[in-house]
Amino acid sequence: MPAATADALTLPRFAPAPTAVSRSVLSVTRGPRAFEGEGFPVRRAFAGVPSDQLDPFIHMDQMGEVEYGAGEPKGTPWHPHRGFETFTYLIDGQFLHQDSNGGGGVILDGGTQYMTAGDGILHIETPPEALVESGGLFHGIQLWINLPRDKKRIAPQYQDLQGGDSVMVAAADGGSYVRVLAGAVDGHQGPGISHTPLAITHVTVAPGASISIPWPSNFNALAYVLAGSGAIGAEQRIISEGQLAVLVKGDLIEITADAKQDSRTENLEVFLIGGVPLREPVVAYGPFVMSTVEEIQEAFEDYQKGRLGSVPANAIQPHRA
Repeated sequence: MPAATADALTLPRFAPAPTAVSRSVLSVTRGPRAFEGEGFPVRRAFAGVPSDQLDPFIHMDQMGEVEYGAGEPKGTPWHPHRGFETFTYLIDGQFLHQDSNGGGGVILDGGTQYMTAGDGILHIETPPEALVESGGLFHGIQLWINLPRDKKRIAPQYQDLQGGDSVMVAAADGGSYVRVLAGAVDGHQGPGISHTPLAITHVTVAPGASISIPWPSNFNALAYVLAGSGAIGAEQRIISEGQLAVLVKGDLIEITADAKQDSRTENLEVFLIGGVPLREPVVAYGPFVMSTVEEIQEAFEDYQKGRLGSVPANAIQPHRA
């Protein structure tokens, strides 16, 4: 942590408008811990937050942070999706991805995979053999992004975006920086193609430093603390690792890092996301996110009948130590 470092003095700078209004904090919550896939630990970042405050996002897990022993790393077996997009951001470690639409690759430190499930897809995410055998640090985020109702059945798509593809922007004083992973912030366009306007970023704030990030007034704003502690919003509400802040009403997000961080992190690290709310009916059940119960039932029937694709002949499988 962080997944990428930068010489902030050489980066482009944010230039907030003098009339910009700092967003205030509506709520701060801490998600419960759970297990996902074959048993890897996660924190359910959105737990307890009303869905209308998350829109267009559906679900988010912080995967790890965990130091695996030899033979312990785990992922997910082959499984289906329909009706939304998955955004996997790997901060530490490695993941293999393969899907029934021909997409695939290795997600490395700082890299992302942006998968549009659309009409339906099967995929797997699993640590490579060498990492399973050796163990090691694993930490990342998986985010589910809703698709508009008229795009839920579009053709599946996979985007392999490595760490060097992202865009870095610094605070006005150069003491902190933002890594734009998808969408755009203050005119700084990140990689990847999204089907709804959004911004996905990783914010790194040095101890004792502050950053003011211009933010579209028509986006929602969700700030999840990956590591460290500090304060956020117009009222500088205290936040710490594992907490999610919902920010409202304004076009500027202010984040300050505590002068002293704990021994596990050098900086305050925040996963800051937002997008234009779709304000459409949402029915999410298991691996499917649709608009009606009938569409969920149809998705399960199509999966059972093999209409969401098939596992490739050369399919990777979870490695067993």
